[in-house]
Amino acid sequence: MQSRAGVSMWMANKVESRRSGLIVGAILALGALCLLTGSNAMAASGKDDKAAPQMVDSGSFGVFMHGHRVATETFSIHQSSAGSTIVSEFESEPGTDKAVQTSEWQMSASGELRRYEWKEVSPGQSQAVVLPNQDFLIERFKSGPQDKELEQPFMLPASSSVLDDYFFVQREVLAWKYLASSCKQDKGALQCPLKQHVPFGALNPHARASTSVTVEFAGREKVTIRGTEVELNRLDLKGDSGSWVLWLDDQFKVQRILISADNTEVVRD
Repeated sequence: MQSRAGVSMWMANKVESRRSGLIVGAILALGALCLLTGSNAMAASGKDDKAAPQMVDSGSFGVFMHGHRVATETFSIHQSSAGSTIVSEFESEPGTDKAVQTSEWQMSASGELRRYEWKEVSPGQSQAVVLPNQDFLIERFKSGPQDKELEQPFMLPASSSVLDDYFFVQREVLAWKYLASSCKQDKGALQCPLKQHVPFGALNPHARASTSVTVEFAGREKVTIRGTEVELNRLDLKGDSGSWVLWLDDQFKVQRILISADNTEVVRD
């Protein structure tokens, strides 16, 4: 069982350190998610039903440090013609200091941020909300239920990505954004420019910091996951928090993330 010190160290380290031939015109990543994944029933039927959001992805990621499971992220991504919602909960494993955090990211059909809310349920009770304000984003936050709410503006457009601590599904959304903006499909095969850096602006609400990251396609690669070798699409993500490697299957869902500098691996359950 991972020690309490190990989980605390991992979490402390994360706090310290931080278009597709199918897409035309101004359709952005999340608005075109159904085209990328082939999982949106509304697109297949040609119906527009705002009252029935479609599940795009759901499941959980196991978070491993030095080979020991330290936490689980449970997530879901829903999409309708009105927009998308990404909900996530991060929880440490039993036997460690209890840590629970939740997030909900609401986006318009064009992929712009409408609202982002983050909460620390345990051990503290911090919370933050990010909202668009004309041409920039504003974050309102407080460290406890009795604390005064503070505000911090960020010179970032609403189209910016959210890359919060502990919520790995947000890296999947960034991967989709990259695929939608830089890649295409040809006869069922993914076609991306090989090893070309594509920059993205992002906000880390938990750290209350803006950041710039790059994503590049590193080709197809064979990876062993839970003892089985599979061939996946590799993306390299680089930014202020270091270098991350993401492997996505042919449905563009993240299967594994490796953060070598932190001896951390994230694997879809």
